[in-house]
Amino acid sequence: MSERAELSIPVGPDDHSVGPLDAKLTVVEYGDYQCPYCGQAFPIVEKLRTTFADSMRFIFRNLPLTDVHPHAEAAAEVAEAVGLQGKFWEIHDALFENQKDLSDAALRRYIADAGGDVNQATKDIAGGGPRQRVEADFEGAIRSGANGTPTFFVNGERYDGSWQYEPFSDFLANLLDG
Repeated sequence: MSERAELSIPVGPDDHSVGPLDAKLTVVEYGDYQCPYCGQAFPIVEKLRTTFADSMRFIFRNLPLTDVHPHAEAAAEVAEAVGLQGKFWEIHDALFENQKDLSDAALRRYIADAGGDVNQATKDIAGGGPRQRVEADFEGAIRSGANGTPTFFVNGERYDGSWQYEPFSDFLANLLDG
């Protein structure tokens, strides 16, 4: 009998969230901006967000797998720094849309393209706040049983099914109907 893994850190006001706060479905993704599987999941998640716009809240948390993705930590810290400027989703999308180039120069370009202040983001990263946020997300992922990227939790329980659109959307639709 398999044990269900649960989200160890409940969704809260500090999470990067899009969708209705009172949504019947809450989907949390632990992801890595350099992970090719997360890159494949990105448009699927976008489609799910559209399909379930009135009934799904989506949260993104960082799980940079630095042993295989050398630019993942820097990208996550950039996302958090730009998030402090109120532009998290803009930089989140830019990082996934351009994940093949996460060099330092490219990251600075993405900050500007997302409407962020490059100098402020650089200062915030140097101050360590974004790194602490990424580390907290990472620790929460490990405690929650995230065993790779992307790992999804739906209403607090790890979703172990396929994250391809049809099986994932069917699963979410069944939860709404149930």
